[in-house]
Amino acid sequence: MNIGNLNIDGLATLAPMAGVADRAFRELCVSFGAAMCVTEMVSAKGISYNSKKSASLMEISDEERPCGVQLFGCEPDTMAFAAEFSLRYKPDFLDINMGCPVPKVNSIGCGCQLMTDPQLCGRIVESVSKAVDIPVTVKIRKGIDDDHVNATQVALCCEQAGASAIAVHGRTRAQMYKPYADLDIIKQVKNTVSVPVIGNGDIFTAQDAVRMYEETGCDMVMVGRGAMGNPWIFSEINAYLKGEVLPPAPTMAQKLDVMRRHIEALCRYKGENVGMREARKHVAWYIKGFHSAASLRNEAGTLRTLEDFYTLLKRVVKTQEI
Repeated sequence: MNIGNLNIDGLATLAPMAGVADRAFRELCVSFGAAMCVTEMVSAKGISYNSKKSASLMEISDEERPCGVQLFGCEPDTMAFAAEFSLRYKPDFLDINMGCPVPKVNSIGCGCQLMTDPQLCGRIVESVSKAVDIPVTVKIRKGIDDDHVNATQVALCCEQAGASAIAVHGRTRAQMYKPYADLDIIKQVKNTVSVPVIGNGDIFTAQDAVRMYEETGCDMVMVGRGAMGNPWIFSEINAYLKGEVLPPAPTMAQKLDVMRRHIEALCRYKGENVGMREARKHVAWYIKGFHSAASLRNEAGTLRTLEDFYTLLKRVVKTQEI
């Protein structure tokens, strides 16, 4: 698949999940076969106010490329400024968030709220595209609710304004993440625009990816929640779709080794204090399905230091009799 002049060699990409898809997790997923990834969403307004936190979210390493920076905002000029600013971090492309369903983002006119004004969506894409010389992509949803399903209209406006690819989550803002994603709306967008379309929603197994491809005709699948505590999903999807033998499911020992690497990278990049706070949810995802998982998750929720983590790790090994 080509996104503008950028060639993407692969079948599945990691979704830009806020609070999850940071550098440590992106690098891990790419190592398991994610074709590309996108940063957590970055506030264009924050960049214009010289926010160090916003800027830090745009840091990209060579181990996670191709990688794009995702921006959110509702003012074309501010988005263009942030896009130009982001170039100092050398992203391979820029992604515009028009699909976040979170109230605090939508209440300020950003995220999925943008879909209520397709023309504004187009102006934002046009401003960003003119500000940078790298491809610009867009992530949208089905619409804001069942009475306002306009993904095809928004997608067309974005394509005409210069978008090089469009990712579609098959749910409305009102639906958040339930019930099942509507694959037909992704198919409709694919049949409406000529740029690549990335299908997003309910990819938890390699078979889910096949269904997404077959029922929508999309050019790539995007994996979000299905990758949490499960970065192996990318190698499984790649093998399944290429007709290769699926890699064996990771053993408990392998899961724990990857978890350890992940948590250590979190602390290395963010410092032990911040890293361990963010590690708690990841540990809970990795140990899902383990014996005494509820008790282990409770302990994971209190982690404060790497030493605490190593102690928990030893307990998990003992509990699972690895």
